[in-house]
Amino acid sequence: MRTADDVRARFIAAAGEITQALGFGRNIGHIYGHVYLSARPQSLDDLCAALGISKGSASMSVRQLEQWGALKRVWIRGARRDYFEAGLELGRIARKAAADMAGRTDESVGELLAESERWLKGQRRNTRSPEDIAFLLERIHHMQQFRTRARWLLNSAPVRLLLKK
Repeated sequence: MRTADDVRARFIAAAGEITQALGFGRNIGHIYGHVYLSARPQSLDDLCAALGISKGSASMSVRQLEQWGALKRVWIRGARRDYFEAGLELGRIARKAAADMAGRTDESVGELLAESERWLKGQRRNTRSPEDIAFLLERIHHMQQFRTRARWLLNSAPVRLLLKK
């Protein structure tokens, strides 16, 4: 690294890799990293120019970051566009992002487990292999128990305390 801009570029790239690995998309990390390392509030146009992304992509990513509290709108006197600053409560941001990710995954897994269980129970009389149905139902029940414990853990006091700030 030779300059402060090199530090910024590496940080922004790393933030994008992290958010992409978590399934949120690279632009979310790039935008948060850029705004986090900016001394002054950033507009959508600023983000598009600095990061080389489309306004539509920037807008969607900013909306997601706002929901997590990672970005907040700030008012600039005389400005007609929205400007954003980075939220600094990293634990709270991580908790909201994790809840968002876990919530979407948990909901789809829950629906899959319930639908599979209903279907399998309906097949008990229509199958030549009741043992196979019983085995699958037992495995689904096992996954449902794990899902219940994981949801409890994510909402437990130690995890909430760890991700408080």
